[in-house]
Amino acid sequence: MIIPKLHYIPQGVSPKEVLGNIQKACTSGIELVQLGVNNVSEKKFLKIAEEAREITSHFQTRLILENYYKIAKTIKADGVVLDKTATCPTIARKLLYTWQIIGGSANTLQDAETLLAKEVDYMNLGPFRSNTNEDSSNPVLGLNGYTLLVEALKTETPIIGFGGITTADVTALLETGISGIAVSEEITSNFDTIKAFHQLLNASSTQEQRHTFE
Repeated sequence: MIIPKLHYIPQGVSPKEVLGNIQKACTSGIELVQLGVNNVSEKKFLKIAEEAREITSHFQTRLILENYYKIAKTIKADGVVLDKTATCPTIARKLLYTWQIIGGSANTLQDAETLLAKEVDYMNLGPFRSNTNEDSSNPVLGLNGYTLLVEALKTETPIIGFGGITTADVTALLETGISGIAVSEEITSNFDTIKAFHQLLNASSTQEQRHTFE
C-alpha cells in the first residue's frame, strides 16, 4: 500500500471555509486530505466529513479522518489517523473495513515504536517546528530529530513529517529518510504551492521509493 507523499490538513474558521479549502486543494491536485475539525460535536463532524467525502470522491482524492474511526467507516473514508490520546489502532482495525488505512501520530521514539507494534499503515511524526496555533507540549523534532528517529526505527512503514513545513524544507526533510509530508498553512495561504511541493517530493522519488518500499 503506497501512501501519497503530500497530505493536506485543511484549515478554516468555519466548516464552510474548511470545505472550501478542501475543494481548492483538490482542484489544485492534492492526493490526500487529512480532515480534523476542533471543537465540534460528533454529529457536526459527521456532517462536515460527509461533505468532504463528496468533494474528495469527485476528484478521486483520498480522505483520512482524524480520530473519528466510526465516522470513517460510516462515510467510507479512505482511513483514519489516530492521535496518541485517541482509540488504540488495534481496536479501530477491528471495526474498519479491511481496505481502510490506519495511521497514527507520534512525537517520540517510544510513541513510534508503540505504533509500529500495532501495525499502523503509516505514521505522522512531528512537529518539525513549533506552531503557535497548536498544542506545543510536544518537543519540536527538527531535522536532527527526524534523522535520529528514522535511523533508530529502521522501518518500511511510511513516515510523514508535519508541523510548519514549507517548500524550502522539503529537500532536507526527505534526506532524513521520511516518506512524505503533511502541510497545512503553506498550502492554505497559496494553493499553487501544491504543484511546487509535488515537484520537490518527486524530484527525489527514485531514491525515496528504494528507501521506503524495498
